[in-house]
Amino acid sequence: MQRRDQRMRVLAAAAVGLAGLGAATFFVLRAFPESPAATAAPRAPGPGASGVHASSTVAPLPRSVPLRLEVPRIGVRTSLMPLGKNADQTVETPPPSRVQEAGWYRLGPAPGSRGAAVIIGHVDSRRGPAVFHRLGELRPGDLASVVRADGRTAVFRIDSVERVGKDRFPTRRVYGDPGYAAIRLVTCGGRFDRASGHYTDNVIAFGHLLRHDAEEAG
Repeated sequence: MQRRDQRMRVLAAAAVGLAGLGAATFFVLRAFPESPAATAAPRAPGPGASGVHASSTVAPLPRSVPLRLEVPRIGVRTSLMPLGKNADQTVETPPPSRVQEAGWYRLGPAPGSRGAAVIIGHVDSRRGPAVFHRLGELRPGDLASVVRADGRTAVFRIDSVERVGKDRFPTRRVYGDPGYAAIRLVTCGGRFDRASGHYTDNVIAFGHLLRHDAEEAG
């Protein structure tokens, strides 16, 4: 099993991460959605590395396109562009001309529906800080809200924020189905390696659906 996991990490190459200072790098998902974690039977969340407890979760919502992400603690308010895969099966990232916007991986779950909804944003560019520049400042208990096309706002509680080396990217935990509605906010972090043109790490915020609010009639 350990050897298999190592192969998946190599195939997933999630190591490669987001662009730093204008460089073009990508998250690679060659094992998704065939990953065993992505097809596992439903399970209730419990105490563990994510810090989630079953009593703190709510029923997931039907799928709906996310329109906007708001993370008050770090001053993020951004529209969400849909992201798919490139021809080489790497996951698209927001283009260099739109580094102040985050993107939703549309081939995975939508925010608020069951599964891990993945939102990707740049940390910076040649012009300065980008949309997820302060992602590493999030702490457990902080909130992230996603406004959806169906008029619902999915509100997530951040459970943990981790910085991991790109050679140890936790592909299953990020893209696999945890059995409840979850969110993953992902960017680059760590040291910028000028030789490769990439950051050495990824910063990942893990969260679960806390509640969903209906849009107020105006």
